[in-house]
Amino acid sequence: MVNPRRLLRRRRSIANIRKITRTMELIATARFKRALERVHAASAYTSRITRIVQRLATAGLEVSHPLLEDRPEVQSVRVLVLTSNRGLCGGYNANVLREATAHWERIQQVPQHALEVSGKRGITFFRFRKLPMDQQYLHLAEKPAFDDVERLAEGYMDQFVQRHLDRLDVIYTKFFSTARQQVVVETLLPMSQLEQEPGPVGKKDQPGSGDSEPRGVVPYEFLPSAQSILEEIVPVSFKMRLFKCFLDAALSEQIARMVAMKSATENAEELLKTITREYNRARQGRITAELLDVMGGVEALRDSG
Repeated sequence: MVNPRRLLRRRRSIANIRKITRTMELIATARFKRALERVHAASAYTSRITRIVQRLATAGLEVSHPLLEDRPEVQSVRVLVLTSNRGLCGGYNANVLREATAHWERIQQVPQHALEVSGKRGITFFRFRKLPMDQQYLHLAEKPAFDDVERLAEGYMDQFVQRHLDRLDVIYTKFFSTARQQVVVETLLPMSQLEQEPGPVGKKDQPGSGDSEPRGVVPYEFLPSAQSILEEIVPVSFKMRLFKCFLDAALSEQIARMVAMKSATENAEELLKTITREYNRARQGRITAELLDVMGGVEALRDSG
């Protein structure tokens, strides 16, 4: 027979776990809302400045920028992997690290390749795999600051301009919507193949709204020159795109933790119901057994008398 006291202790333990997971779910929800606001604000700015760079780069003007230089022969690749500092976020880190491992194996034929990791989980993973890491970052995972990312971006740009770096790949979880986040390998350098950042869609951004011009048409008047403007906004565009990667990763982490803790809370509630039924059944069985013992004793005394 199952011991009711053991079931009672187990039920109390699961109830405490449910309180913890519920609290963590609420904390993740609050952090998710703040992170979502930052992503929306950065998406609008990044989308607009990327669109300007696209138009300047494809306008047929005699302008150029070192960061837009396409290098067919890649001799040096740097991979930046964005993970979290903490766990309890479902398969968030596992998915990123799986893609990072596969990508790291794909670039082994490149003469020079370096690995940089942000987040304690990724650092622990690659350290266990005995893979050399060129740089490690612990302060950019949870709430990345633009000043820190800007310093990091300036270092990448200097290496690219000095030809110490031919390509920069960032592996992170990209945020598309609250219901969809996907691990991607995004090449930020060179910026010759720019992709439009998804941002808030308005009337001017919809197809057929007249916001797009044919290729080769320049809808701007440049002062002092198109080259000077390009030199100003291309570095800003790269910094914002790198910053957006960190923001997406932080937001996706909170979504993953929120979903994981909600699932854990629901599982704990179901387990509590099951254990409560077992406890009630065991208690009723013990009460019945005790009653049978009492009745048996009464019958024995009656027979003896």
